[in-house]
Amino acid sequence: MGDIKSTRSPAQAAMPGTARHDREMAIQAKKSLSKTTDPVERLRLKCLARGSAGIKGLGKVFQIMDDDNSRTLDFKEFVKGLNDYAMMIDKEEAQEIFQIFDKDGSGTIDFDEFLVTLRPPMSNARKEIIMQAFRKLDKTGDGVITIEDLRGVYNAKHHPKYQNGDWTEDQVFRAFLDNFDSPYDKDGKVTTEEFMNYYAGVSASIDTDVYFIVMMKNAWKL
Repeated sequence: MGDIKSTRSPAQAAMPGTARHDREMAIQAKKSLSKTTDPVERLRLKCLARGSAGIKGLGKVFQIMDDDNSRTLDFKEFVKGLNDYAMMIDKEEAQEIFQIFDKDGSGTIDFDEFLVTLRPPMSNARKEIIMQAFRKLDKTGDGVITIEDLRGVYNAKHHPKYQNGDWTEDQVFRAFLDNFDSPYDKDGKVTTEEFMNYYAGVSASIDTDVYFIVMMKNAWKL
């Protein structure tokens, strides 16, 4: 990856490589889809075919549907969520996935558990480096990254759109947060879970722990 000059901001450093990995991963996921019959793996691949934010985006759809904040979904809500997110899954396959997660047969599933299982598996070394980056950005330490957190950590002045006067500093910060936020429900706040889900997507496209860790260290100057 080479050295990243200190004048470049973390987002500019992280994003070009990430965009390339994203494309490769989406292509790979689409190819793998034709080979796998495991329903959970198929859903995971369908999400990854949308890029790093795919799994996180599905999580946001479920969150919006969870009106009573129960963090659970029944089968009807589950199917509606998949449809709202334009996941083309037939009812039998959806039923099969739902039953895998409804371990106690209660007719509801815990969607936090569902999303964690759907995330591509990551080694502890990868999880730890992702958390280091999150903690560096979360200046207030409240478990959520906001525009306020980014001031002083992320230099917006190097952004081309700031330099040519198109965007204010806050617009640069917001665009940066949007990379990690859900495509359908951008609220300008990034939780640990969203950050982890995003990088689980990136991680799926990178073969070795060593390369992933070097990429993260360079991107976030850890």
